Amino acid sequence: MTQISRDAVLKLASLSNIQLAEDEIDPLREDIQNILSYVEQLDELDTENVEPAYQVTGLSNVYRSDTIEHSVERESLLKLAPEQVDNQIKVPKVL
Repeated sequence: MTQISRDAVLKLASLSNIQLAEDEIDPLREDIQNILSYVEQLDELDTENVEPAYQVTGLSNVYRSDTIEHSVERESLLKLAPEQVDNQIKVPKVL
């Protein structure tokens, strides 16, 4: 079983930008040890003839054709603008 030191917990907390109170360090150390011991159990599995599973849900990307459909003409939109210059909508200057 992997043993995690108190200093390792403090280093992980520092790298994660987490501040731990004194009474939080030992329970966290035990939790990390339990997680690592569980992961060590996975090392015992024989995965020699197991194919990697890159996608387990069976979902795939659905693409649509990239076509432009005009539902409103430019001129009718420009007529709605309060001011326009050179076929563009004029807006107030923002600084």
